[in-house]
Amino acid sequence: MRQIFVRTLGGVAIATLMLGGAAACKQDSGSNSGDANKVCDLKIGFFGALTGADAGLVTPGKQASDLAVKQYNAKHSDCKVTIQPYDSQGKAELAAGLATNAVNDAKVVGMVGPAFSGESVTANPIFNQAGLPIITQSATRPSLSAQGWKIFHRGVGNDLSQGPAAGSYIKNVLKPQKVFVVDDQSAYGAGLSDEVKKALGPLMIGTDKATDNQNEFGGIISKVKTSGATVLFYGGYTEEASPFLKQLRANGWTGTFVGGDGIYDANMLKVTGQQDVEGTIATCPCAPATTAKGTFVQDFKTEYNADPGVYADVAYDLTNIFLEALEGGKSTRADIQAFLTSYNKPGSATGVTYKWDDKGELDLAQVRVWSYKATAGQWAPEQEIPKS
Repeated sequence: MRQIFVRTLGGVAIATLMLGGAAACKQDSGSNSGDANKVCDLKIGFFGALTGADAGLVTPGKQASDLAVKQYNAKHSDCKVTIQPYDSQGKAELAAGLATNAVNDAKVVGMVGPAFSGESVTANPIFNQAGLPIITQSATRPSLSAQGWKIFHRGVGNDLSQGPAAGSYIKNVLKPQKVFVVDDQSAYGAGLSDEVKKALGPLMIGTDKATDNQNEFGGIISKVKTSGATVLFYGGYTEEASPFLKQLRANGWTGTFVGGDGIYDANMLKVTGQQDVEGTIATCPCAPATTAKGTFVQDFKTEYNADPGVYADVAYDLTNIFLEALEGGKSTRADIQAFLTSYNKPGSATGVTYKWDDKGELDLAQVRVWSYKATAGQWAPEQEIPKS
């Protein structure tokens, strides 16, 4: 009942906003001025887990978006743009309220995110109703593009690419005889694991499910050890993957732990500890941000005194796409949505050509999946996994 109430209020507010006009503020410089079409005092939203156990997957992207806007504002000091954060804490139950806040702010004309698939399922219908265009840098559940959301765009490949790639890596690089698969029952984790299972075929000899906030894994560990599996694929996030792996090691399991991009963050390394995490494999539909093109890597290091982390280069490019629209005088959500529909340019950091089909998916030719190995306390890029 409470969820319905929130959405109803959001719908009324959205309708009011749309009737009143969601136009952004254009700088009034006179009809003959070259500045007449400047778009000023607007906001680009950034939606994702900026705090909490899974923030390590999202904060590098937020830093990169901040960097893109800082660079833009340095060149447009009389007509600045702001990044507006929406901290979901990685909790889908917070997504509706945050999305409603975003669409009710007329100055928010584009959104980077949501970062996770579960929160996307809740937030995206609200964005779609308000016509607020979004580009997610990391929500990979394939079904997100099948909901008829006109505002949806994905800046990376989905799990129909990552799942088969992870399965291929396990079969052709690790070459085990037995694989056990566990997922956390989230929109992301379950979907990715389903694709991995298909790719593994008869190599998969057991499966089980974890739950959100689970911290004791004795029952699953017993099944893994009994199965004789030498590789375990985990579909889910660091918050549960880290204690699960630590307990596997404490119980004598010496196999290779493999996960998707949900574990490809600094927290998986730090919280798990080098001894237990060493040799873990993470797959990601993203190239190493530390080898991004142009000046991005050096600019990021100068700004934050650190290397760019997971999805930082992607978020940087996506933010710059929105900024390009604003620089070109696109002043409403509808203007920017139309701009994205016809967009077809490479990103300066990733080199990916951002061009979306009618469902908001990238051209498959632009999709890359990489493997990363936990080595001496760092995620070391290992290889781009060949497409099957």
